[in-house]
Amino acid sequence: MKKTDVIKKLKENHNILSEFQVKELYLFGSVARNEAGPDSDVDMIVDFEPEAEVGFFKIVRLQKILSEILDCSVDLTTRDALHQEMREHILKESFRAA
Repeated sequence: MKKTDVIKKLKENHNILSEFQVKELYLFGSVARNEAGPDSDVDMIVDFEPEAEVGFFKIVRLQKILSEILDCSVDLTTRDALHQEMREHILKESFRAA
């Protein structure tokens, strides 16, 4: 999947993101670098609104819905959950998609 396709689909489904109190979504990994193949997943970082109640199940539900919207596997994480040794590299290559 191309990053332009991801951005388009996320914009078309902005209302669903609002329901989950998503502030911003960032792409990273092969899709962000335009290196994705037909079997590549989409790697995303989610930032929730400050007032959002965030828990494991909310993140899992959002991941499932994003997979349905994009019609591919999605790996979803939060900034806080990024592995410390990889964090700087991931954040440098990421860009806001929604």
